[in-house]
Amino acid sequence: MNIGFFGGRFDPIHLGHLALARAAMDICKLKRIYFVTAGSPPHKPGQELCAFAHRHAMVALATAHEKAFVASTIEAPSEPVENIPRPSKAAKPRFNYTLDSVRVLKSTLGKNDQLSLLIGMDAFADIANWHEPEALFRECEFIVASRPGHSLTDVAEALPPSLRPKPATMEPFRKQAASGEMRLRGVTIHLLPNVHQNVSATAVRDAVKSGKPLGKLVPAEVADYIRKTGLYRVP
Repeated sequence: MNIGFFGGRFDPIHLGHLALARAAMDICKLKRIYFVTAGSPPHKPGQELCAFAHRHAMVALATAHEKAFVASTIEAPSEPVENIPRPSKAAKPRFNYTLDSVRVLKSTLGKNDQLSLLIGMDAFADIANWHEPEALFRECEFIVASRPGHSLTDVAEALPPSLRPKPATMEPFRKQAASGEMRLRGVTIHLLPNVHQNVSATAVRDAVKSGKPLGKLVPAEVADYIRKTGLYRVP
């Protein structure tokens, strides 16, 4: 069975996330997608996030009508945030690494299941700087939502140096749009073209602060949750 792992801060989840998931299901024949709300992501240290409980609740609401979508709590804090001591300046932050979460999820799947990690091109461009990226490519395949202007060469050049093909090999593909499949030694990437939507979590939060409607940005259930809880409003 083909399974998807879709991790993110989801602060909040929006229609662009759901469009990517549906495109991945259709094109890559996924039978299930786990939406993994990030606990403490290492890629944006110091960035303030809405409480995990709120972000996960919105993911659960947004995915409730899709039987193949599962709102996962793999990265949920092990104890209430208010009970976690504030770390000293010398203490290392308690990050949730995607590699660890992928391994946890894989431990619950069948041995014939194939796990693929869903990710946008902007995030994939930084993949070489993630925690143990080579190990992550060994654990799962990747489904990348490409954007206009990105080529197959751009995708290859984003790989960790040890997995990156020689420049001369990829140079002929610099003008070829990032679509289809890329299979290299230790790397399998499925590229989804034309799934990018002009919506972001930042745009949603800004709309809330400005009192603008959210109907074209998030599912109705999420918009209602934001309204009832007062999330993202200016204090």
